[in-house]
Amino acid sequence: MEEIVSTRHNPMIDPSLHIWGWEIPVYLFLGGLVAGMMIISGYFLFRGRHKEMDCSCLRLPFAAIFLLSAGMLALFVDLEHRWSFWRMYTTFQIASPMSWGSWILLLVYPALVANMLVRMPSWLLKVAPRLKNLSDRLYVQPGAVRFIGIANITLGVMLGVYTGILLSAFGARPLWNSTILGLLFLLSGLSTAAALVHMVSKNSEESALLARADNGFLTGELFLIVLFLIGLLSSTEAHIRSAGLLLNGPYAPVFWVFVIGTGILVPLFVQSLAVTHRIKHTPVAPILVIAGGLVLRFVIVGAGQTSHWTR
Repeated sequence: MEEIVSTRHNPMIDPSLHIWGWEIPVYLFLGGLVAGMMIISGYFLFRGRHKEMDCSCLRLPFAAIFLLSAGMLALFVDLEHRWSFWRMYTTFQIASPMSWGSWILLLVYPALVANMLVRMPSWLLKVAPRLKNLSDRLYVQPGAVRFIGIANITLGVMLGVYTGILLSAFGARPLWNSTILGLLFLLSGLSTAAALVHMVSKNSEESALLARADNGFLTGELFLIVLFLIGLLSSTEAHIRSAGLLLNGPYAPVFWVFVIGTGILVPLFVQSLAVTHRIKHTPVAPILVIAGGLVLRFVIVGAGQTSHWTR
């Protein structure tokens, strides 16, 4: 399994080499974003909001399929043995996060397609008119719609957590050696998805709901980052040195300015004013949240590759 997904550089030859480039942070970001979109769309389906013509749950599965495919393409580009990836689907290794992730990704697509079939747009019905009967039958069955919603929420949570567990499974990098990464990346994915839907939603009630939810996600994300750093600082010397990469080392400026500052604190402040009707909702805060989520992946991946157990 590990041989199939090994990357272009070999840390056993030179541990100072970066294992990953831009592809893995982009893959982790898009995977987290899609996970958040699945959870939000699944929640709206469960609540029966699919009956509203302007519900974002009718458009999210199309965007999610495109974004997830782009993330998978980035991952494919990063693989060393690209044309052997199919071998991952010939087995299931319960102790391998990569094996779990491979099968989760395989199940995500059918869940998104099922979400898409609940209420198909007119342009898609023109392309595939035979699907109209299936879509109509799903639409009038609340139990089936709720099941699809629950399936999307469940797989979305699994996908979001997996993007963090994928890193924490690499015990050779002390910065990644934390179980908090799974929850942190899940909340970050939820936050970026909520920001995106809040920015593009045509339903004012839905947009306001997601803005309030995003404030909660940002607060939770900040809390998990604090716990993540405390866990590192209260562990071994290697973990303490790893935390220093973010606190006062080479990654500190980007971490404090673009992740904590403009990625969390500023949009949290702006959206708090917006949801209390002190200012109008603008795209500024959602754009900052999305950019902060992307930078977070680059910082965690880059700093993690720099961290080592030895000096």
